[in-house]
Amino acid sequence: MDRSPENLKNEMKLLDAARALAPKLRARALKADQDCRISDETVAEMKAAGLFKVMQPKAWGGYELDPRVFYHVQSILAESCMSTAWIYGVMGVHPWQIARYPLKVQEAVWGKDDTTLVASTYMPVAKVNPVDGGYEVSGRWGFSSGCEHADWFLLGGIIPAQNGRAPEHGTFLIHKKDVVIHKNWDVLGVRGSGSHDVEVKGTFVPSDFVQRTNSTNPEDTPGRIENKNPIYNMSFASVFTRAVSTACMGGLEGAINEFINYSKAHVGKHGNKTAEDPLAQQVITEAICTLDSLKLVLERNYDDLMDYAVKNELPPVEKRLLYRYHASYVANVCCDQVSNLLRSMAASGLYTESPVGRIFRDVHQARGHISNNFTAHARAYGAVALGLPNPDPYV
Repeated sequence: MDRSPENLKNEMKLLDAARALAPKLRARALKADQDCRISDETVAEMKAAGLFKVMQPKAWGGYELDPRVFYHVQSILAESCMSTAWIYGVMGVHPWQIARYPLKVQEAVWGKDDTTLVASTYMPVAKVNPVDGGYEVSGRWGFSSGCEHADWFLLGGIIPAQNGRAPEHGTFLIHKKDVVIHKNWDVLGVRGSGSHDVEVKGTFVPSDFVQRTNSTNPEDTPGRIENKNPIYNMSFASVFTRAVSTACMGGLEGAINEFINYSKAHVGKHGNKTAEDPLAQQVITEAICTLDSLKLVLERNYDDLMDYAVKNELPPVEKRLLYRYHASYVANVCCDQVSNLLRSMAASGLYTESPVGRIFRDVHQARGHISNNFTAHARAYGAVALGLPNPDPYV
């Protein structure tokens, strides 16, 4: 990690700003669940604090900080409200990807307002027809987190075979004027993320606004010519997969804090404090140790990834698959630990207003994201570790 005085100062400023939001986020968490939407006020406060700019290029008012800073901010937010942290993770990672588009695309997004937010859904459902100068795109995508706060959308589809290149996943950048939001987000957890369906009908997308998502070739990521910070040399999978799992780590930390406060004060119907329950003592220890190990793995992996990025290299495929598995495994482990904490609260944790109950719902919802399908990623890594070909086209 670049520990220059300027970067350290900015890092501390951003982490302090995230912590300062905590009381407001806790107070708004239940309403965000009820509304299925993070409030405009919360988004405005995160913008004003510069939180969405952690990985945004300095040329566009950003900080260009290490992904570890970004994920530390996300974890802090998640301690108070996982829905807020979820949209922060998904939308806040997009400046990193926009920075790899051609300069004129960056200008279109940030030229008038460098706080512009971008939503996404990468599922490759677009109907893509090559036309002169670009593509005609139609489709309906699910799970576009924070879409009501976005001016632009990164939407997934398969770029057809062209000029000797095989079909591959593409990200189509489309302005909100061409996107219809279908408000259908009514689910178990992370309800405040407002991850509605979005639809596009026959929209023209210029070639420059299409990125070959998983490529790190200079011709496919020309923004790296101007944006030379090594963070932009990492692969998409290395950066994005943590955006949909790290909120679970913050959620687990929030559940740990709530459980400790609850256990110290709560006296059960039989006259005993929860803190005196041997099961409560065991589960809090296991939860704290588990969270500690998850944090250490994230730090170690990004330390290694940044070493490769500085050299403008990718890690060996086996290591990339292992790191992707590590990211996907987070949600599952957090689900287990939060479940244990909730069980130790008996019926008291099951009320809608219970913070631990809400986190329980949130981490289980987060585990459903396709990137958190840890069994699939375990098989992919295991196949390569055992000498078989890489079965994952996205790594």
